[in-house]
Amino acid sequence: MFKSFFPNPRIFFISVVAYAAVCSFIWYGFNEQIGEVLGFDLSPSAPVIGLGHFTTDSFLLFYIFYFACTFLFAAFWFTVANHRWQWWSIVGSIFILFSTYFSVQVSVAINNWRRPFFDLVQNALGSSASQGTDEIEIVASEETISSVTTELYDLILIFAEIAFLAIFMFVVTRFFVSHFIFRWRTAMNDYYTAQWETVRNIEGASQRIQEDTMRFAEIMESLGVSIIDSVMTLFAFLPVLWALSEYVSELPVVGVIAHPLFVASLVWSIFGTGLLAIVGIKLPGLFFKNQRVEAAFRKELVYGEDDEQRAQPPTLKELFANVRKNYFRIYFHYMYFNVARMLYLQADNIFVYILLIPTIAAGAITFGILQQILTAFSQVSDSFQYLVKSWTTIVELLSVHKRLASFEAAIKHEPLPAIDQLAT
Repeated sequence: MFKSFFPNPRIFFISVVAYAAVCSFIWYGFNEQIGEVLGFDLSPSAPVIGLGHFTTDSFLLFYIFYFACTFLFAAFWFTVANHRWQWWSIVGSIFILFSTYFSVQVSVAINNWRRPFFDLVQNALGSSASQGTDEIEIVASEETISSVTTELYDLILIFAEIAFLAIFMFVVTRFFVSHFIFRWRTAMNDYYTAQWETVRNIEGASQRIQEDTMRFAEIMESLGVSIIDSVMTLFAFLPVLWALSEYVSELPVVGVIAHPLFVASLVWSIFGTGLLAIVGIKLPGLFFKNQRVEAAFRKELVYGEDDEQRAQPPTLKELFANVRKNYFRIYFHYMYFNVARMLYLQADNIFVYILLIPTIAAGAITFGILQQILTAFSQVSDSFQYLVKSWTTIVELLSVHKRLASFEAAIKHEPLPAIDQLAT
């Protein structure tokens, strides 16, 4: 699955994590010093509203730092472990990481836009409400109305610019990822078919090569991008939530703590992730077993097409009984999993509002700041809740991975994984 596409996968992925940790430490610990050396001004300033957000000194320095670090990483692996698919697996991954991070920053730019726009809306509505129906006051405020109207249209145009950039980045990223994933499937296909004489007698070999590699590619296309997007969203929005926490002085029940929104999002999201991981722990094994009982039933039917002695009703009845039994077990375990999942997700819809009740009641924030907090909190929570919202797909991927791992073990004449040695 991996060595067909990546050079020396075990060491490669360990090096990715270690190198990324070092680069992140350097960036967050010494970016100001690096900026001073290169002549960039990284002093704190008000957020830039619009496309200028992407051309600030901080962003320009990040572009230089990112491409310098990734160039060194790619050059190292190109040198020590030359691989047929290295341009796609290494350089392609670097591009996907950057485009995903850039797309997340588009969301940050939109969040920055929310504050002036909704503050302007609040001021306009408040002013209109205070005027009542007094025609003299309304006429006297026509100049103000015209000014506010112009500002609102200007902000709408700025939003349109950011939105078009978001659309462009989404289309480019998805198009490239589709090609990236198909190259990965091609690499797996080439690896397995090159050993066809060895694997052709392994039960389900054709299904593993055609169907499982296809499913692996399809799931990785959606799931892989989603997890990268979640990680990048955390990198982008955690600092935003940290800064917005200064507008919230206390939390219900807990009281006054440092950076309350930041802490609350971490605790709530980790709780949800842990809860769903525990509740759904049996599902991957059941989905894996489901493929086995389905394959046994299908195989007998295929044999019955050529041999009238096969696929007899008693045999088919027994095999389908295994299918039925496993599906009913899946339905049972999914029942309580969905109860826990939906309870958590419904509570999540109002959790941030509960946190903000004391702040809203005290009138300590404006409507624009409220919108920023809601968006930033939602982005961070969604990223941490990746497991919660993608568990069904993750279970399917784990199942496919287990089947391909069993297939590769058979190719290498190694013992099958423990779960594959269990009787159906």
